[in-house]
Amino acid sequence: MKGPLAIDFEKLWQEGMLDWHGNMPERMVDDSLEEAFWAQSMQKKAYKQTEAHAIPIYKVMKKYIGQEDSVIEIGPGWGNYTFPLAEDVARLTCVDGSESVLSYLAQYFEGANHVSFMHAKWEEAALEQHDVVLGVNCFYRIYEMLDTLKKMNALAKKRAIIGLTTGPIQPHYKILDEKYGYSIKYPRRDYIEILNMLYQLEIYADCEMIQLERTYHYPTMEALVAAQSKKIIDTDFSTEHVLDSLAPFIEQDADGVHYRHTFYAAVISWEPKKELTT
Repeated sequence: MKGPLAIDFEKLWQEGMLDWHGNMPERMVDDSLEEAFWAQSMQKKAYKQTEAHAIPIYKVMKKYIGQEDSVIEIGPGWGNYTFPLAEDVARLTCVDGSESVLSYLAQYFEGANHVSFMHAKWEEAALEQHDVVLGVNCFYRIYEMLDTLKKMNALAKKRAIIGLTTGPIQPHYKILDEKYGYSIKYPRRDYIEILNMLYQLEIYADCEMIQLERTYHYPTMEALVAAQSKKIIDTDFSTEHVLDSLAPFIEQDADGVHYRHTFYAAVISWEPKKELTT
């Protein structure tokens, strides 16, 4: 077959899971490491702590979700979308492979009969159909992405929704690449592979891009450099080069150093299709 349908976008997705040495990171395949990560993350969370950039993402998704709807949320994490969904829908089922995630969320929903939790990987979860199936930034460990999309399509009565935050990479890394010649860990997976996999299934999904902004705060310049040099592949790099590349994007005051970064979210959604192209 000629044209874009001849490209194996799932293979591109799978190749993007590999590290920069061509190996699969242990956390991608070791469930105990993944659980340890989430256990540690949940311990650091304040009461119902969520991220500001989730608000505009949820606003876009909410257009497809009704008050009488039943919703499956894949990989709820610390509840960026769980908390507003629980207020806005008739029934919410959260599916996650981490016991720590589900325990963290469950404490906030004692007595809420319309919210339930299932401890299972999405690929293995046995679920009935719901009106809406959605997941945001929760597909990073999923290898068989086409099967995941098919499952979302099959379980959604009204709408399937995927949210992914995306680039551009922090702008100082482009300077480090173009001005100083450093090798940079540019993003290797993105929403576009998912959109094209859906296209190969003859699902012509809507895709809305949302411009977002995040400000990173650091107590010192040293802390800034340590955090914002992690995507440099070269083991021998100059701190002065990093500081020079950061200079146009940072502000410093009595509270520390602040780095503002523009990025985007893609909200991909579609009406479920009864018969899919295999």
